[in-house]
Amino acid sequence: MKRRQLLKAAAAIPLLPGAELLRLAAARADDGDAKHVFVRVRPGDAAWPSEESWNRLNRLVGGRLIKVNSPLSVCREAPDSPVCQEVFRSLRNPYFIGEHPGLTQTSGWVEGWTSQPSVYAVAARKTADVVAAVNFARDMKLRLVVKGGGHSYQGTSCAADSLLVWMREMNAISLHDAFVGQGCEGAQPRQPAVSIEAGALWLAAYEAVTTRAGRYVQGGGCTTVGVAGLIQSGGFGSFSKKYGLAAAGLLEAEVVTADGVARIANARTNPELFWGLKGGGGGSLGIVTKVTLRTRELPKFFGAVAGQITAASEAGFRELISRVMSFYVDRLLNPHWGEQMTFGPENKLDIAMVFQGLSQREAEEVWKPIREWLAASKGEYTVNTSLSITTAPARLLWNSAFRKLLTPGAVVVDDRPKAPAGNFSWAGDRDQVGQVLYAYRSAWLPVSLLQAKNRPRLVEALFESTRHWSMSLHFNKGLAGAPAEEIAAARDTAMNPAVLDAFALAICAGGGPPAFPGVKGREPDPHAAHRAASAVAKSMDKLLEVVDEPGSYVAESDFFESQWRQAFWGTNYPRLATVKRKYDPDGLFFVHHGVGSEEWSADGFTRLESS
Repeated sequence: MKRRQLLKAAAAIPLLPGAELLRLAAARADDGDAKHVFVRVRPGDAAWPSEESWNRLNRLVGGRLIKVNSPLSVCREAPDSPVCQEVFRSLRNPYFIGEHPGLTQTSGWVEGWTSQPSVYAVAARKTADVVAAVNFARDMKLRLVVKGGGHSYQGTSCAADSLLVWMREMNAISLHDAFVGQGCEGAQPRQPAVSIEAGALWLAAYEAVTTRAGRYVQGGGCTTVGVAGLIQSGGFGSFSKKYGLAAAGLLEAEVVTADGVARIANARTNPELFWGLKGGGGGSLGIVTKVTLRTRELPKFFGAVAGQITAASEAGFRELISRVMSFYVDRLLNPHWGEQMTFGPENKLDIAMVFQGLSQREAEEVWKPIREWLAASKGEYTVNTSLSITTAPARLLWNSAFRKLLTPGAVVVDDRPKAPAGNFSWAGDRDQVGQVLYAYRSAWLPVSLLQAKNRPRLVEALFESTRHWSMSLHFNKGLAGAPAEEIAAARDTAMNPAVLDAFALAICAGGGPPAFPGVKGREPDPHAAHRAASAVAKSMDKLLEVVDEPGSYVAESDFFESQWRQAFWGTNYPRLATVKRKYDPDGLFFVHHGVGSEEWSADGFTRLESS
């Protein structure tokens, strides 16, 4: 079958109802080619742990075993009550969500998954608590779930009928002037670093490293993302074009493996496990309890460029796309620039770029050609929002008080009573909080598309994609244009090698406000979901016509991706599978589309064996 025919056949998959896709995935357990070899227990099963067994676990973890009750329970009983209304208002606050063991930052994916609380949770405060939970889950044949920040679009930080290891209270952060990993003395130079427990959020990490210590650590752009989860997914931040993958900055990790042993993993100690943790996906190889990351010299300035431009005609929009992509190649494809541009169906271009290491004057000079071109094309283009350029001392970027003064409306503060004064999230992330997803697809775009001979095809594909849905190019999520040493470091991770020469990650997605089945008046809208999923599929398929071997980012990908092993990890998957078999041969750690998940039913409760 030719590649184009294969793509057309594969394109039909996302258009199937999500429930049907899940049924097909689960059918392996019932067909003639597979048989059940292991089934985890659920509440009501004869083998479900007794009350005394749970009490014993509670004693082992110092009384930190929680019977999980979701705040949504009241909404199922009284959906119109003031209490329920307040719950849904609070579901737009990521800090409220993060501090409840029964909630996740995404409320679900229509016909894919729904956020559901575990039966019990261990609120871990130390590694010994995690060890106790792992041993208990393994011995009692329980479904085990891990949650730090709870930001998984794939629903990997929640599962019904499970035991949750809740990492939020493990959030200590310590700085090192001269760190060297265990067993690495003499083989690696000592270097500045930071050790961060797995429950910490990136805002806390930046406050410790940048605001207080004047250094930089490569991490996530969203302030409420969990540190450990981002590292295991590869880890892009706003400034990845300069500092590379967060995973590539990992020097050492402490991880509890399926045998209940807390292991150190670094370049010399358990090196294969260490490699697998760098981009192999969270929740598959063990429970990371602490990471140590290299820190860098802080630039003088961070800055941002924002604006919106509308073309009066389709021909004008094609020209705008062409002009902007040429401008990107000439001026922005380098370590200074990151973040995104979004091309929309109404012939609109939204620009939300950031930069590091440039002064206000230098940034203004970079954007001078595009401003002059727009000024000379007044009849065709309307600048709805001016191309504003702002800079700030880098040390103050994550200082909430400073951000509110510099750019009013750029941040959203945690408005809960007695909330820590420094808690904030970026206003641009507001729609993601509590969202229910209708569709989400991503693809690495190779830098070869920017060559003069290929650029017209890219421009046309981008234009055609916008006739169906908005298409965002995240330039910081692709390492083409990054320093050679950062590309080399990324090559030594489990990430799909496609990221090494990708100039951007294209993302096409749709969703709605928090919604839950069974909550009257707050249920997901299947019709809106189907319309969005169909449009997203058409939009991405148009763009993929110019990408020979599409790959996808594990943390931002399609729940229904049929070729997930190739898409997420490419040629690295066989090596990851070997690491999985060594450290978790019985499959205690299961997540949707995680390493080894092909051996399990869709819900992770039944292990399958092909005959």
